[in-house]
Amino acid sequence: MSNPDIEGLGPLAPLAGTWEGAKGEDIAPSDDRGVATSPFRERMVFTPIGRVDNHEQTLYGLRYATTAWRAGAEEPFHEEVGYWLWDAERKQVMRCFIVPRGVTVIAGATVEPDATSFTLQATAGAADYGICSNPFLLEQFRTERYELTVELLADGRLSYEEDTVMAMKGRDEPFHHTDKNVLTKVAR
Repeated sequence: MSNPDIEGLGPLAPLAGTWEGAKGEDIAPSDDRGVATSPFRERMVFTPIGRVDNHEQTLYGLRYATTAWRAGAEEPFHEEVGYWLWDAERKQVMRCFIVPRGVTVIAGATVEPDATSFTLQATAGAADYGICSNPFLLEQFRTERYELTVELLADGRLSYEEDTVMAMKGRDEPFHHTDKNVLTKVAR
């Protein structure tokens, strides 16, 4: 049986459902502003929202939520919510999300409708795919650039690598806060 809410998602259609992975690696600033590497597990839920008409623009989207736990921990260390959107006419994939530390990102790229991998980007100060942060983060951990590469593997798993480039107060070089994981679909 066909489902237009899924079919309209283009390259995002395979994401619909619930995914889990326990092989994550998070490289982030430590409490003393050094480097902390943490293994983690996570759960991503992608729910189709159907067609979104925006005047002449037609989008199809997924509402999503991500929760991540450090290995062995019961309380999550990271959460985010947002939307993944597909604009078929412009061949644009967009990821719009907020993290409860006061940062929002809208990242995007031109992607072919049948793509099984793609890279989305956002840059601070950009008029289209950009980043907005609260005053503390702008002073202490300013996000300069965000890049996410997603790949739907031949065996049906989902792999991603994420690089959030930050200007940290007290550091001369940019800090690359990276995350990566491989997830398996556990529910449709």
